[in-house]
Amino acid sequence: MPVVVSLLGAWVMSCLLLGAADAGQVFYVATNGCDSWSGTQPNPSKDRGDGPFATLERARDAVRELRKNGGLKGTVTIAVRGGYYYLDKPFELTADDSDVVYSAYRNEKVAISGGREITGFRPVEVNGRRMIVAEIPEVKEGKWYFTQLFVNGRRRPRTRLPKEGYYRIEDLVDTPWDVFWAQGQDRFRFKEGDIKPWKNLSDVDIVALHFWVESRMPVKSVDESQRIVELGKKSVYRLSDGFSPFGARYFIENVFEALDTPGQWYLDRHEGMLYYYPAVGEDWKRAKFVAPVLNRIVGVVGDEKRRVENVRFERLRFSHTEHHLPADLSGTYQASTLVLGTVYFERAVKCGLVGCEVSSIGNYGVEFAKGCRECFVDRCRIVDMGAGGVKIHHGSEKTTVRNSEIGDGGKIFISSVGVWIGNSPDNVIIHNHIHDMNYTGVSVGWVWGYGESARGNLIEQNHIHHIGRGVLSDLGGIYLLGVQPGTVIRNNLIHDCISHGYGGWGIYTDEGSSHILIENNVVYNTKSGGFHQHYGKENIIRNNIFAFATDQQLQRTKAEEHTSFVFERNIIYYDRGQLLGSNWSDDSFKMDYNIYWNSSDNQVTFAGASFEDWRKRGYDLNSLIADPLFVDANKRDFRLKPNSPAFKLGFKEIDVSRVGPRNRRAGWGGPPAVF
Repeated sequence: MPVVVSLLGAWVMSCLLLGAADAGQVFYVATNGCDSWSGTQPNPSKDRGDGPFATLERARDAVRELRKNGGLKGTVTIAVRGGYYYLDKPFELTADDSDVVYSAYRNEKVAISGGREITGFRPVEVNGRRMIVAEIPEVKEGKWYFTQLFVNGRRRPRTRLPKEGYYRIEDLVDTPWDVFWAQGQDRFRFKEGDIKPWKNLSDVDIVALHFWVESRMPVKSVDESQRIVELGKKSVYRLSDGFSPFGARYFIENVFEALDTPGQWYLDRHEGMLYYYPAVGEDWKRAKFVAPVLNRIVGVVGDEKRRVENVRFERLRFSHTEHHLPADLSGTYQASTLVLGTVYFERAVKCGLVGCEVSSIGNYGVEFAKGCRECFVDRCRIVDMGAGGVKIHHGSEKTTVRNSEIGDGGKIFISSVGVWIGNSPDNVIIHNHIHDMNYTGVSVGWVWGYGESARGNLIEQNHIHHIGRGVLSDLGGIYLLGVQPGTVIRNNLIHDCISHGYGGWGIYTDEGSSHILIENNVVYNTKSGGFHQHYGKENIIRNNIFAFATDQQLQRTKAEEHTSFVFERNIIYYDRGQLLGSNWSDDSFKMDYNIYWNSSDNQVTFAGASFEDWRKRGYDLNSLIADPLFVDANKRDFRLKPNSPAFKLGFKEIDVSRVGPRNRRAGWGGPPAVF
């Protein structure tokens, strides 16, 4: 009888404390728990005879045992008590683990880490400076290698040369600059003094920035007299800045001799020693040092016969992962798509994260791979990422990402994306804050040409900004590829999309992008244009505001026989650059009912033609060159005054007040937690 009372009491308590809509079985996990206990109580009993489990694995197995014995109906809740949980292997769930919610207990902060604490530091003098060092036998034995270090929850940088900015490749070796651009190299000539025969050269990484990718290449040898460096991997593409014959920019990481700045560190793989230069005011004796071990933290994977269903993670934090590229690859040809997700789903239905944080990671945050359907990321925070935020892969469908913050990415895999959608249909990316990425904010589609790619996707009410950051080229706030019937880009606020070289666009319909509706978006402060169509078919661009691009406001690259796009009831407002860039020589596009205004008082011209001559070609017959009368364009307030001439052309006011996350209750917030 006492056991029955205890179980009933735990059940009632869990319903009250967790607020569960489905009052099913509850198990508890705690840092002071024990896997030999029943897991049915949130706290250890006074006699230490029962209490919560110690591990997620034991709670998972307890659910499996109940199901096997027929003693379980409905959804199970695994309530996790506050604290850090260090995993020595990924937490794996299969189809046998369906209908389970893994949730933080009440309002407690739970961090699930794929890392390991490093201890045993002692003072040492390096390069004439007082630092600390810790011996790590697993590193020396080749069992552990990491490129990230977190001190008191904060990412600390490896040594870097130059300290700021970049070096630039002087020349290719035995390779002409006009070699095919997609052919990589494993040698180059450097400028005198940029590279030296440093200690432990094989520990040193050279990271080249070229085109729209990065190549991360270990050093093999250095010939200082000839100024030639040989690399352990070939670059992804030609080691030029872009399509022009100029050397790529690059920087160098993990040089022992460069350890001279507080807050930096160096890992000596040969000796198994971690050197750290404490930050100013930092008490290293009390600090917590964590380096990642695992390449992912959670794997939810069904099989071909049975999918995992209804698995949800609520109000948990996932941190500390490391992704190593294959031995023969220095990078990925676009968007870092080979980099794994920290939380990974495959053949999963109605599974996802609610109110979680994924941060301080070395790879993508969340990945939905083949066979996923109706999965979700809701009210989450995915920040401080080695790669990007969310990957929605080929073979998945109907994923929703909403009310979430995704930003501060590309720390290692520079060309990553905030939300990447491959050849996957009917996904919804809505009410998110996507920011501070080096390549692209949202990427949709994965076919270069006129193959069907990613139909029926909705990208709506997102705030997307500070994309590119002057690091890479050929990028967009929203980037699209391939034929996408039913895809809608609507009511997004996109700004500050800045490329290094060419191609910093707000909305970018790249190769084959077709049958896409782009409407009611506000796009401003871009480098290469608010909108660019490389080539595509029958897109509709209507009722958008494109403002304050630097080079040109609108760009079109390839002329084709079919209609490229219909461009109607848009406002284009600028004070520098030209209105139309690249190729407008043919007549396979339609433009009308638009307003154009150059606030610098320079004449508005159309690809070199006057407005009158432009109209003679049949374009913009009902359009105006007129001030649209924004409330305050200089302060980027693009609301229209009541007497705006845009209203007479049928333009409808765009409300950006609801852009970004809505209703973020019960989620993580603020900086990463420290326990």
